[in-house]
Amino acid sequence: MAQQQLTTAEMEASLHIWLDTEFTYFKVEQLAAELATLTRDEQDFILGWIRRIASTHITLAWQFGRRAPALLSRMERRLLEAWAVHTCDVFDRTGLQTALRVMEEVDSFDETLHRNDAAGALFDDIAPILGNFVCGLSGRRLRIEEGDAAWTDGERIILPPLIAALPDLDDNFQLAKITVALLWAQTRYGTLRADLTGIATKYADPERALARLYALETLRLSARIARELPGLYRQMQRLRAQLDPGLPPSWQRFEARLAADQATLDDSLALLDAAYEDVDCPQWSDQGCLRPDAIAAARTARLDKEKARLRIKLAELLEEQTAAQPDPQTAAETPPELNVTPRDENGLLDFEITLDDAPIAPPDGVKQLLTSVYLDFGEIPPDYLTPAGDGEYDPNLVFDQPEDPDAVWHGTYHEKGAELYPEWDHGRQHYRKNWCVMREKTVTPAYDDFYRDTLGKHAGVVKHLRRKFEALRDENRIEKRQVQGDEIDLDALIEALADAKDGSEMSDRLFVRLHRAERNIAVAFLVDMSGSTKGWINEAEREALILLCEALELLGDRYAIYGFSGTTRKRCELFRIKTFDERYDDEVKARISGIRPQEYTRMGFALRHMTKLLNQVEAKTRVLVTLSDGRPDDYFDVYRGQYGIEDTRMALLEAARTGIHPFCITLDRDARDYLPHMYGAARYIILDDVRQLPVKVTDIYRRITT
Repeated sequence: MAQQQLTTAEMEASLHIWLDTEFTYFKVEQLAAELATLTRDEQDFILGWIRRIASTHITLAWQFGRRAPALLSRMERRLLEAWAVHTCDVFDRTGLQTALRVMEEVDSFDETLHRNDAAGALFDDIAPILGNFVCGLSGRRLRIEEGDAAWTDGERIILPPLIAALPDLDDNFQLAKITVALLWAQTRYGTLRADLTGIATKYADPERALARLYALETLRLSARIARELPGLYRQMQRLRAQLDPGLPPSWQRFEARLAADQATLDDSLALLDAAYEDVDCPQWSDQGCLRPDAIAAARTARLDKEKARLRIKLAELLEEQTAAQPDPQTAAETPPELNVTPRDENGLLDFEITLDDAPIAPPDGVKQLLTSVYLDFGEIPPDYLTPAGDGEYDPNLVFDQPEDPDAVWHGTYHEKGAELYPEWDHGRQHYRKNWCVMREKTVTPAYDDFYRDTLGKHAGVVKHLRRKFEALRDENRIEKRQVQGDEIDLDALIEALADAKDGSEMSDRLFVRLHRAERNIAVAFLVDMSGSTKGWINEAEREALILLCEALELLGDRYAIYGFSGTTRKRCELFRIKTFDERYDDEVKARISGIRPQEYTRMGFALRHMTKLLNQVEAKTRVLVTLSDGRPDDYFDVYRGQYGIEDTRMALLEAARTGIHPFCITLDRDARDYLPHMYGAARYIILDDVRQLPVKVTDIYRRITT
């Protein structure tokens, strides 16, 4: 049964509140009268969006309300929503005047972006799915970002706001997925290694040459996808049959040559002269475009830094292996020989690292660097494999650390070198894109007696924890119904004897076997460093981290520790205490001792960044533990109250969707008001006494990782 229409008076009452008409003097009576002619469903749609946009700016909400009734009859609702969200995004980036121009130019927004508009695949809808898809492909990790067209610079894949070439929504999504696969293939199979601009300028018409080289590469990469992703290739063929003319007959010889298993960029270059002379040049709706300048700029910025990073990482790896030798002094006098062998088999790229012919497992960070270098050169140049000497590079420059993160407040730093993260606006019911400006900083080490004092203060607890964690490390798992084993499986034996008595064949799976449990866990600890942790709480946090590290070193789980704090969205800071690749050494112990209260508890950006870091670690189980003393909050900011809680909840849902298990340990006695909503009933614990923290945190860890 259809709901009854809202009356003019009912709508006026709501509009007066949302548009704050006591101070703005908007003529809501006229708008309410116009809305009164619509159906209840149409009224609810427009009023809902007026309310949501008003949480961003009431003038934008008023302008939307004035235009929306006339647009409903000719513009599909999901595109009206896209227009509204796009306007709010523009307001976030450039302010009210630009956003009002977007409101006024709704007709051009409709015409330029939305052919087949009802079935178009919106970037915001497909980007998370395609991001996971490209993460599962071999090669360099690529980000999915929104832009004016589909292209890649080798580090990002850019897609337009909407893909609407086909009348079916699923087909448009498949078209976007195929486009992403082709752009990924450019990075994976060598297209971007070429000096594209240099090649094109050798011809009288560089644009013609570039277009034909891109067509040749699209043929080669399509054949690669046919071998590596046959299901997707079938979709590619189906959609190309609908959207594109067939391959010109004169290009069929090129297709045959480039379909060979071993075809490379060199084969495309060898065919370029003939293709350049050909009158025809095929184009496909899924190929995107080529941006040589952007590709060259990204590669130039990447090469020197990645060379330095790799050499530093190899030096650290060599140092670790040397220290593990039975006679480190002799090993240091005769440094072992380090070799890296790439393996590119069946589309999977991997590396074997040997030290004096003995294989070693490279850390994830080294693997990613080797992958990126290999994609740039098609090999690992020998000079990249020379471990860096002491003081050869400045780590702050090599690893993108800003010279002075605090200079943002003096107007000299702004967003340079920062990472930008979205934030969930529950009023708008949408993300504020690139909203939080986040920088990583390293905690200043405090070389004092805190570590020794903590171990002395909790000596009995330390012994108890070590016993418990040693038992956990050595824990065995019983596997029943085995062909061979250590003991008889009585249940299986009874069933087998019963089967034999009935004339059935007797099973030979009559044993139990003790199998050592293999732990493959990565845990990130996110520590609240807001100003409210000053005093006892800060000391208890640091003691808890010391005890936890002592236990984790016995267990062998990979773990990282970061702190977080923020003052407005422009100063979101994450403090490195221990990364996954770092050893628990005197430097890390001094950083734990150096943890000091900072500013406010803006939490969403920190959870999103830790989710990103955790997903870069290869582990079967990933856990994100937050240690906090209160609810999300910030300084004179909308982040206080429900906004901050909802953003934090959304960041936790994002983490959970990637397979991460979030958990919260809080010292806030009022946390029952909001933690069940943020974390879920079973994913948090409240400690009423801060002095329980050092003792309890290791028990909690054992519970959530077993």
